[in-house]
Amino acid sequence: MMYALYKGEIILATGTIYQIAEKMNIKARTVLFYGTKSYLKRASGKGDNNRVLVKI
Repeated sequence: MMYALYKGEIILATGTIYQIAEKMNIKARTVLFYGTKSYLKRASGKGDNNRVLVKI
């Protein structure tokens, strides 16, 4: 599956979970966390500096 990692409206990286993790120098589980409902709920209302994982 392909994903895109956004920060606000800027695309930081695209690819698989592992490719994004390698490009961003973070763990794969952190990348997956950016796509969870709990993260989105926690991050909402705190500006556009939040990272969001979207399935393409």
